[in-house]
Amino acid sequence: MKKLLIAAAAVTFAGAFGTATAADVEAGKAKFAVCAGCHGPTGAGNEALKYPKLAGRDAAYVMTQLKAFKSGTRDNATMKAMTAGLNDADMENVAAYIATLK
Repeated sequence: MKKLLIAAAAVTFAGAFGTATAADVEAGKAKFAVCAGCHGPTGAGNEALKYPKLAGRDAAYVMTQLKAFKSGTRDNATMKAMTAGLNDADMENVAAYIATLK
């Protein structure tokens, strides 16, 4: 009986976490609408304007870069301003969404 309860709890929590991940990607997609102004709606970037391609980047890389822009350890005035209003959860959501772009 104890094993059955543990298994049921595991399935319940796995479903809850799966939903949270989907919500994070959707929240990231909503925040990415601002990013799309420069990086394009598909994350393809704009070579002529020197806006880099984001599609194909993994979430960990994107998160590292967003934190670096926000803290100022990576120098780019535009990106520092763009990340100023984002909290860690926002950046994680955006990074998760960008990781879905191919």
